[in-house]
Formats: sequence, structure tokens, C-alpha cells
Amino acid sequence: MAATTTAQAPADAQRAASRPVGLTILTVFTALMLLVATYMAFIYAPTERTMGAVQRIFYFHVGAAWAGALAFLVTAIAGVVYLITGKRSWDIVGHSSVEVGLALVTITLTSGPIWAQFAWGKPWTWDPKLTSAAVMWLSYAAYLMLRQGLDDPARRARFGAVYGIVAFASVIMTYFGVRFIEATIHPVVVGSSAGTGEGDFGLATRMVHAMVFSFITFTFVYATLLWHRIRLERLSDRVARLKAHFFSQSG
Repeated sequence: MAATTTAQAPADAQRAASRPVGLTILTVFTALMLLVATYMAFIYAPTERTMGAVQRIFYFHVGAAWAGALAFLVTAIAGVVYLITGKRSWDIVGHSSVEVGLALVTITLTSGPIWAQFAWGKPWTWDPKLTSAAVMWLSYAAYLMLRQGLDDPARRARFGAVYGIVAFASVIMTYFGVRFIEATIHPVVVGSSAGTGEGDFGLATRMVHAMVFSFITFTFVYATLLWHRIRLERLSDRVARLKAHFFSQSG
């Protein structure tokens, strides 16, 4: 019986490792959306009269920022649900969402200075908006470091859940709080703010189309990457269980 179980283990692992059809379809669809979003940003949308072609960076800059905020919101929600249920699946969602969110916010923080160099004459300034975004990135990078420093799985999941909830305050400050600070020079593309940003620009109809499509595209990018990351974490858990089973059988 033990030999049969051991023989079935590789087959079960191989079936688990096979990519779901839905994930494959979503990945291809998201790749196509990225191509369309690139076309809309560089060809469909008109060139902004003041800044010229550099303004096109904003379609990716803002889209990635939105998806990053969504990722951190999902982490906070997953943290709440984990603390209530204690289910490992919610810990996986929260952890995976932070990793994807950090990647997306990194796109925002690296694309912003390219635009700023042309609009402000320097790639970085300690503006409240930029500073709060950097603090937000560091907060979630610290989340990953915290998890790596804890060996006990239950403790790691519990601390991660609480940290993910508390860290969301940095997201609220970055995306909403700084809108009420008049000292900021960062332009507000969506909505309005109390101050006047340097490099503000209006959105023509086609620009709005490109911006909205970018939001939708990066939402799909987030969902696709999250699914891949969750699947990877579950496979890692399965490998750990198979190792434990193998050593228990060997013993």
C-alpha cells in the first residue's frame, strides 16, 4: 500500500503542476490587452501640446499605480479574512498580492522620474506625493522582510495579516491624503486636488479612452500575475507536503 502511495505521488504532483486552462486563456488575453494599451498610448491618443510625447508615460504610470493600490487593498482584505478564519489560502492571497503590488508600484516609481525630468527639470523631488509613495513602497517591502524573518508558519501568517492591514494606511495617504495638501507639485490626472501641480495637463477624449483602457489592462495584469503567484505558492506547499510524506515513509 505504501509503495502504491509513493508511486502515485509523482503523478499527483504532475497533475497539480499542469497549468489551468483558465489561467492560460487569461494570460494570453492580458498580453493582447497590453498590446492594445500600448497602441492606444503611443498611436491612438493625441500628443499633448505642452509636454509632447513624454506625457504618454502617464498611461502606464497611472495604470500601474491603480493596480498597485488594488493589490494592497486585496492584501488588507485577505488579512482581515485570515484573522477571522485562520485559513492558509487567505494568507497565500495576501502574501502573493503584496509581491505583485510591489512590482506594479515599482513601475510607477521608475516611470515617474522619466516624466519628471522633462516636466520639472529633475527626476525626483521630496514632494509629499512622491515621498508618501516611496514610504508606501518601503512599507510593503518591509512586509516581505518580516515574513522572511519568521520561521513559524502560523506566526508568520498572523503577523503578515496584521501588518498588511496596518500598512494600508500608507496607501490611503498616498492616493487620497496628499490630495488635500496644497504644497504638492505632483499633477492630479484623475479627480481634483487642493493645490496646483507643475506639469498639469488636460485630457482630450482620446486620452481619456487610452487612460481608461490602461486602468482596465493593468487590472487584468494584476489579476493574471496574482493567479500565477498564488498557484506557485500552492505548488510550493504541495512540494513541502510531498517531502514530508517521503521522509515519513523512509523513516
